[in-house]
Amino acid sequence: MEVLEIHSPWGYNKYNYGDSDGNFIGPSGRNYERSHLTMGYVEVLKKRAKESIKTIVLPETEDMRTIEAADKILKEGIAKIILIGNEEAINKKAAEGGFDISGAAIVDPETSDKTQAYIDKFVELRAKKGMTPEKAKEILHTQYPYYGVMMVKMGDADGMVSGACHSTADTLRPCLQILKTKPGTKLVSAFFLIVVPDCEYGADGAFVFADSGLNQNPTPEELSAIAASSAESFQLLVQQEPVVAMLSHSTKGSAKHADVDKMVEATRIAKEEHPELKLDGEFQLDAAIVPSVGASKAPGSDVAGKANVLIFPDLDAGNIGYKLAQRLAKAEAYGPITQGIAKPVNDLSRGCSADDIVGVVAITAVQCQAEDK
Repeated sequence: MEVLEIHSPWGYNKYNYGDSDGNFIGPSGRNYERSHLTMGYVEVLKKRAKESIKTIVLPETEDMRTIEAADKILKEGIAKIILIGNEEAINKKAAEGGFDISGAAIVDPETSDKTQAYIDKFVELRAKKGMTPEKAKEILHTQYPYYGVMMVKMGDADGMVSGACHSTADTLRPCLQILKTKPGTKLVSAFFLIVVPDCEYGADGAFVFADSGLNQNPTPEELSAIAASSAESFQLLVQQEPVVAMLSHSTKGSAKHADVDKMVEATRIAKEEHPELKLDGEFQLDAAIVPSVGASKAPGSDVAGKANVLIFPDLDAGNIGYKLAQRLAKAEAYGPITQGIAKPVNDLSRGCSADDIVGVVAITAVQCQAEDK
């Protein structure tokens, strides 16, 4: 049995145990703390999302925040929206909230003429795990995130956003079982897009912090995979060249410890596996992002003092780091954004607002656009 370390960045520290197909067995939970997205950078992503409209599934129609978000997304023209559930119940909820979702497609698993095809495909994908038509029917009729993921799998939607009412494990389980990992990607991970106001470091204050959402204590091999995925995500969302720093409490051997050795090895593997990346380490944070410190502590490095993609040694460091930037530097913090799944599916905080959902839909739509290329 492998440990699928599905953790959220809200500070809980319980493992979710499961097999390689995403069958989670262990406990799951999260702290609801999360600041609402500030809207500056989201507006840029919304504009990009409008350039090629994608279809995003919102399965959590039992929640008024989903209905409100659908109203806003449709009014702004960010994406086409599919809502899953009973049409009468959904329209009634929208009317109660005063929201207009007339532009959304509402799909009821009980009545849709595509449900049987989804059941058949689900059985095919999971037959070796004992999936039967009866069990598949029950899951798809009652667990809407599964239905939404099947819509993405079958090409009836481009991506999905869930998590307002479901744990991270419940959001990612169907993805790992049905969509699997992206070809060429070894690991599903998560990052925060951090935008620091009035900041001369990074890409005009923009950074990717990873892994700040899922993997508790990644191995050197996993850190290499996280670095590669994070560089790709940075280039997609920020549209500038990624410069990747492998972070530690040591810079180029200034300290000796097993934790330092891990980052040295991760750097070696990443350079070997991804020679196309501008990547180096191990670096202390100041050596990674401050030019004068980088030049002093790591002369000759083309990354030191210039990094915009920060790879943290473990989830504790990533979580603490993004929260420090968010709270003390008043940074915009977008995430956790998932990377490494075959199709774009993103998680939400269960304490999210409707505007949070809108922002994550915009990011997901941009990720979907990249799939076309």
